[in-house]
Amino acid sequence: MNPKEKLIWSIALPGFGQLLNGRYLKGILFISLEFVINVRSHFNELIMLSFNGEIENAIDHTEYQWLMFYPCVYFFAMWDAFKDAGGGKEPYSFLPFVFSAYFVTVGLMFSAKVKIFGILLGTVWFPMLCVIPGVIIGLLLKKFFGKG
Repeated sequence: MNPKEKLIWSIALPGFGQLLNGRYLKGILFISLEFVINVRSHFNELIMLSFNGEIENAIDHTEYQWLMFYPCVYFFAMWDAFKDAGGGKEPYSFLPFVFSAYFVTVGLMFSAKVKIFGILLGTVWFPMLCVIPGVIIGLLLKKFFGKG
């Protein structure tokens, strides 16, 4: 099947791509991790509060000790489903995924303080923006290391 399809399903929910790849144990593990981390960190509540502009309230309800696991599980599940479906054959194809996980995790750590144009984005929007430099740096490093 199409690796990009598995990647998109993994973006929707970590574990879905593994289920489509026939890796049922892995898929159930990722879905279970997603569920536990989501519930323990109050992530759905944070998303709802953030979408409704209640950024300070979202920050106050964030369980950072749990939410900081989310980016690595999320991006690894995406990479795993994509690679298992036949994608990522180029050398260093994993780097955009890894650096996105790094940048989102670090972004989460600073999300309660960082303002962009005077606007506090909080624990949902700021880490999401951190995907952009993660992907860019990952792609640049992939290109750099691929030349060697």
